[in-house]
Amino acid sequence: MSNLKMKEAALIYLDRSGGLQKFIDDCKYYNDSKQSYAVYRFNILINPSDIVELDAELGNHILHEPLKAAQVFQSINIVLKLTHLPPLRSYSLDLCEFPLDYASQRFYMMQGIVIAMTTVTKYTQGARFLCSDEACPLSKGFQYIRVHVPGATESATVRNDFLCDLCSSSLQEDRKFRVLGDKQIVEIITAKALHAFQGYSNNQPFRFQSLTIFLRDESVGKMNIGNEYKIIGIPTCVKTSQTAVCIEANSIISCNPKVPSGISDNFRYLLSLTSSSCWKFTAILANIFASQIVPPGTYNLLKLCLLMSLVQTSDRNKELKDCLDILIITSDTLLVDRLLNFSINLVPRGIRHPVSTEIFPTLSRNKYGTGAVSIQAGSALLAKGGICFIGDLASHKKDKLEQLQSVMESRSITVYIPGKKFGDDVNQQMTFPVQCSFWSFVDMDSSSRKNMQKTNTLIGQMDCSLIPANLLETFGLLINCNESSPCHPLLSTVQHTLKKAIDPEEQLYVASKKFTTEDFEKLLAFAKNLNVEFSLEAERMIHGYYLASRRIRTDSVSGSKLSSSALKYLVSLAEAHARLNLRNQVLKEDALIAVLLFETSLTLKYGATVFCVAPNAVFPFELYNEEYLEQRDIYLIQCQQQLQQFIATYGPGTAIFTSDE
Repeated sequence: MSNLKMKEAALIYLDRSGGLQKFIDDCKYYNDSKQSYAVYRFNILINPSDIVELDAELGNHILHEPLKAAQVFQSINIVLKLTHLPPLRSYSLDLCEFPLDYASQRFYMMQGIVIAMTTVTKYTQGARFLCSDEACPLSKGFQYIRVHVPGATESATVRNDFLCDLCSSSLQEDRKFRVLGDKQIVEIITAKALHAFQGYSNNQPFRFQSLTIFLRDESVGKMNIGNEYKIIGIPTCVKTSQTAVCIEANSIISCNPKVPSGISDNFRYLLSLTSSSCWKFTAILANIFASQIVPPGTYNLLKLCLLMSLVQTSDRNKELKDCLDILIITSDTLLVDRLLNFSINLVPRGIRHPVSTEIFPTLSRNKYGTGAVSIQAGSALLAKGGICFIGDLASHKKDKLEQLQSVMESRSITVYIPGKKFGDDVNQQMTFPVQCSFWSFVDMDSSSRKNMQKTNTLIGQMDCSLIPANLLETFGLLINCNESSPCHPLLSTVQHTLKKAIDPEEQLYVASKKFTTEDFEKLLAFAKNLNVEFSLEAERMIHGYYLASRRIRTDSVSGSKLSSSALKYLVSLAEAHARLNLRNQVLKEDALIAVLLFETSLTLKYGATVFCVAPNAVFPFELYNEEYLEQRDIYLIQCQQQLQQFIATYGPGTAIFTSDE
């Protein structure tokens, strides 16, 4: 196909797609501008499907030789912006496969999670050069124009060793015609690499490497740390201290995973069997959950809270408002550690924080010598929309705990960039939202803790003297898991551990065979995408309890012991229980579970009040059969009546209606 026919096809496509009108609008912008331009830059939006249908040869030319194809649209600085690529394997660049094709200079699609990004700097879009010999005819006019092409470095556009083609004199840049654009560098990793942060303990070591993406002009600022994107770009080879394969981004598409259409047949059948009660389904879920780690019926309270925290995560690149942070006080850190590690692997963004790294963002120099500062994500930003398991709280230094407290209160982290340290005249700061739930535990049997036991604790209050008081308040749920608590039957746990040591792969319980890990993953993926709304009864119960509890937990010296975030945690707990029941509406039964869990946590922190909740209120009986489930329902109905009486007494102005009224 001749170049003229390609230009005719390109003109027809621009006319049909609205590209000509956009071209006219861009020309008006340049005409009205007071800046001198050596070159005019135009973006043309290309839909490969449409252009292949119009002219297959032109479409093939654009997809496989994009740098030459841009010249078809006339000899000005044209940037072809693709909307998508054909869904064929040959157009996909898998970051896990080797070797990477970086020589063909054509478009590829790749997908990854942003783990680092630089501050925005400038680069040269285009420049005008003149011959230094005034007698030369090329010392005037616009004969030497250099523009940036994908994959080129700054030195390819602007440097001082260009020579005149006519007289071989050196060329000098006319700086008033230099056109600058914005540039940003990000690093991505494939989602598969997150296995390195999820506590996988297989014997096969593996290595992952990030891929560098260059963003320019309209693409700058479109990628955020922690988010996952599909990127259309052209691979190129950049030589710094070592050769590296990079991608010049053309188009950026935010990734939103598909929502599962349902749950497994076994869970669906279980849900139908328990439909008469608002509490039985989640009770059974907690009872059988993680039977690979602990025997069914153990740690039920903790497992219910973990499931509720997991169901409040999000796989989508949107703001996560309903975090459920959990702090566990335990004497068996090994078992709790295994249970938490098992749980974070059920969601895509469950991150186990490596002790050798930082929880929050850190700064480093950009390795490509652009003068920009590189901001590394850290575990918290990498766990966006998921869970950040930070291990034993005692393993972190005081300054890191203070930073953790500040972040959990504000749900954001501000990174200060000192200008002098990184070669800039101006200090900068960048703020990132922290959208994950934090899990941690505290060892009750540590030697330092044994020597510092408090004697003047209130009824029901735990000795939390080694945990900073302000940090303790920021955790929405405090859970007691020790040998004297009802969630730790010692004998069955020991038997389970011994059997697993003999045969790690053996499924010891019927529940493990009927409800697999994959079934729980599918359940959580479906449940967390449910949109829930509060019923009027549930809303009144939550607000009534909050007002009443705030009143009785207030003294003249220290004020209210309920933080401003208490109401948010209550709402999140109630929503989580409703989602775990696969319902779209939060009922008063969900509100009751939220209140009992929250009050149990408050009692451990500050001691009991007139609304006295037993430590095992959510699971008063061991769940052996249906009879015990019925007894639990009766007990919870009694708790609901006590809660309504408590609200009626200490929460004036709150209307609590019985079913008869």
